[in-house]
Amino acid sequence: MSTLLGVVISVLPVFLFLGALVVIDSYKLVAFRSVLVTVTAGVAAAAVSYVVNVTLRPALGLELLPYARYVAPVIEESFKAMFIIYLLSRNRIGFVVDAAIYGFAVGTGFAFLENLYYLMVNPGAAVWTWVVRGFGTALMHGGATAIFAMGARTLHVRARDLKLLLLIPGFAAAVMLHSLYNHFLLQPLVATGLILLVFPWVAVAIFQHSERDTRSWLGTGFDTDQELLRAVRSGKVAATPVGTYLTTVRAHFPPEVIVDMLCLLRLRAELGIRAKGVLLAREVGFETDPDPTLPDKFTELRYLERSIGKTGMQALRPFIHTSTQDLWQLNMLDEAKG
Repeated sequence: MSTLLGVVISVLPVFLFLGALVVIDSYKLVAFRSVLVTVTAGVAAAAVSYVVNVTLRPALGLELLPYARYVAPVIEESFKAMFIIYLLSRNRIGFVVDAAIYGFAVGTGFAFLENLYYLMVNPGAAVWTWVVRGFGTALMHGGATAIFAMGARTLHVRARDLKLLLLIPGFAAAVMLHSLYNHFLLQPLVATGLILLVFPWVAVAIFQHSERDTRSWLGTGFDTDQELLRAVRSGKVAATPVGTYLTTVRAHFPPEVIVDMLCLLRLRAELGIRAKGVLLAREVGFETDPDPTLPDKFTELRYLERSIGKTGMQALRPFIHTSTQDLWQLNMLDEAKG
């Protein structure tokens, strides 16, 4: 019973908090399957970190306390950050809210394995130990990685291309939070209570800001896609900025490539409208039926991109949406078609 109680207290809170983040996301930006994969990535990060820590500390000749304060946070946050970097590089994170969910999910998996290990080596620890680890340490792990993910995503959106420098501010903040927690400046129960008071308010503020950001993007993006699609379908694209631009580059590309460019613009507009429609439906509590035409549309999209070529795609860049959110919406539909 003591072991079971330790597992419940040290593991359950962080999973409940992660579940709450997923539930209060009205747009359901992160699928349940993706959450499970991300938690698993966090478990893997904890396992690798453990091996590195038990090998590195004797090699450095450091006592446990200074190592835990100054070295372990860098090691552990580095491995937790790797999956977030992978998601950003694949344009799988579109908004601050899904960055927070992915980051906290990695931290949840990390804390899960770490707390199970501590339970195994300290089976007779007092119940307050597991309260601190479950409500304090575990939430710290989730919060630190969420901070890194949100910081990296915010800078990634502004710069569009993912660069190492964009990761440094969020990573530094995560390491500082982790290190500060390991300094034990406050009594463990006091620090745990402070985390419980601060985290919910911060999470609500983040979600409210992100939902405003998402709603704004949906409104402007939906109108832009509709206008472009209407012009292409009506044959009046020549009178639009897109038509004027294509006229200026016509001399540099064969006629068939110009036609493929128009088809690509039309198809991306259709997919963009479909993705935004899915999000709008989710906001009001409805799940849309799968679109059976999506696989064919993505096959056509890849064919058109190859046919147009890198130079042609670069020429189209002013008119194809390349922001993180727009690339994310295509990835969302690409996953849904499977």
